[in-house]
Amino acid sequence: MKVLIVGSGGREHALAWKIAASPRVSEVFVAPGNAGTALEATNVAIAATDQPALIRFAQQHQIDLVVVGPEAPLVAGLVDNLQAAGIAAFGPSAAAAELEGSKVFCKNLLHTANVPTAAYQTFRRGEDAARYIKDLYPESDASVPVVVKADGLASGKGVIVCSTRREALDAIDRIASKREFGEAGKELIIEERLIGQEASVLAITDGATILTLPAAQDHKPAYDGDQGPNTGGMGAYCPTPLVDEAMMSRIESDILVPVVHAMKRARRPFRGVLYAGLMLTAAGPKVLEFNTRFGDPECQPLLMRLESDLVDILEATTHGRLDQIDPPRWSERPSICVVMASEGYPGDYETGRVITGLDRAAAIEDVKVFHAGTRLVDQQVLTDGGRVLGITATGNSISGAKLKAYQAVKEIRWPGAWCRKDISDKALRS
Repeated sequence: MKVLIVGSGGREHALAWKIAASPRVSEVFVAPGNAGTALEATNVAIAATDQPALIRFAQQHQIDLVVVGPEAPLVAGLVDNLQAAGIAAFGPSAAAAELEGSKVFCKNLLHTANVPTAAYQTFRRGEDAARYIKDLYPESDASVPVVVKADGLASGKGVIVCSTRREALDAIDRIASKREFGEAGKELIIEERLIGQEASVLAITDGATILTLPAAQDHKPAYDGDQGPNTGGMGAYCPTPLVDEAMMSRIESDILVPVVHAMKRARRPFRGVLYAGLMLTAAGPKVLEFNTRFGDPECQPLLMRLESDLVDILEATTHGRLDQIDPPRWSERPSICVVMASEGYPGDYETGRVITGLDRAAAIEDVKVFHAGTRLVDQQVLTDGGRVLGITATGNSISGAKLKAYQAVKEIRWPGAWCRKDISDKALRS
């Protein structure tokens, strides 16, 4: 069969690598792809947002399955339009993808379904949100443990964790007045700040059967010790000891099952990846957010551990037959992904820097270098984004996987390259 993957990040490189390994697949295309996907598949110069061109390509090349990686095309209805053209596509409909496309929709659905989440208020105007903070915390030096979120898609950056009144008011100003996150800030949410450890639980569902994947832990803040601004993710590891069998059972029964049922009742049946970003509080797991696709960088360590044929799972989901396949097999060896980023990220950064040492890093046993923000020019790999590479390794233990990943990181160079040094340390502390 022929498969087309839509997207250009580290998640899409991991998907291309795993799908190309399937004996059922004869050809893999990635649109638009990056310098890394070109090693696994054939890149196609079509933007992930160019739906007419993607549909024409799929028809002309008789694509059997389209796998949509990023959130923006899902929210824009790419899966709906592919299916209308008679092309099988993995991912949720636009109506179902609103679970990620609108945090207000998500919070309201969680509240209706009685799914545990933080207390919240929604606002259409920044002035009203600022007045709410000032009325609730009249003292200018008050401690204000809240999180301010832009409603729409903001590449993982539209969430601002606040500790003081000034920080909360500044966050409201950035989102609602300055429109730092564009149209994503047309509505905003202020919610209580939950205390605990974060975990990511991804499940694949065809709307009836739910296939829960091993839990992972992402690292959103830019700097070591979870300091600095939020990013799209600076690294992840899998599995996390924070989620044992009892905790996973609770997450499935209290969160995943009710959400799938609530989406069905809302006439938005969900097919694809349901990604629950959770805070494990003293009162139990609570939902921070839902994404509607594979996480990036969680996808990389997850797929490094998957021993089953990913294509069987994707196809069964697309056709509503997830209950008819065998449960996936997973390696017992843990994995870790360390993101190498451009200087300035998550703010402004330069592109076009030459990357060296990729071959040396890839030669290390049990290491795979997934490309995210790269492009190939005159046989040289150049930086082309904020998050540039996802150095992913497996080991006999989490500490062993970490050692290999950072050994590979040391082999790779470009001006301004940096990464967090503490990815997976939370697991070692646990």
